[in-house]
Amino acid sequence: MFRQLPIYQLLLSLILAYFLSWITFSNEKVFWYFYTFSVFFLMAAFFYFSKVEEDNNSIRLSFLGIIFGMLSYSGILGAYLLIDIGPTNWTNSIDKFLNHYGPSAIWHYLLLIFIIAPGEEVFWRGLIQQQLKKYMQPKFAIMLSSLLFGLSFIFTGFWIGILGGFFVGIIFGILYEWKRSITAIVLAHITLLVLLFLIVPFT
Repeated sequence: MFRQLPIYQLLLSLILAYFLSWITFSNEKVFWYFYTFSVFFLMAAFFYFSKVEEDNNSIRLSFLGIIFGMLSYSGILGAYLLIDIGPTNWTNSIDKFLNHYGPSAIWHYLLLIFIIAPGEEVFWRGLIQQQLKKYMQPKFAIMLSSLLFGLSFIFTGFWIGILGGFFVGIIFGILYEWKRSITAIVLAHITLLVLLFLIVPFT
């Protein structure tokens, strides 16, 4: 079960996460290496302070994860279509971000699926969201952890990415609070990435 962290340890974990995010996005040439290193830190923090607890009905949870991943993709696609009819510089900022940081090699996709998606979920939903529940109601913990997740993209200067992270965090946070399943939220995240970058990319 989760043990409650002293507030200073929770804050320190967040500060380190943002520090690593700043380093990660500071140089696109080494982005994927630092991104992977940063996620390993997030995973280590989760496994140090908590343990994985799963519902035994893995088939049902897998199905739910895929559905929530498709739901999050649909929301992002809808937002993109709205942005597309707005000022040109908004869509240009998306294209610019993906050109700098989007996956472009097979090993990038493998890292996203097998390391980055699981690592981000266990930290932001499995650790931060659960710890925030010690200090506030679950619905506020979901909102705040989602905001903190979105703000991890602040060093990119990509404000649309911050909003996207917040939206996805809400969706995945609700799923985790409902089923308390790392498997479900990781599958949701992977489904989103596969749809976004491989099956039906919209840029």
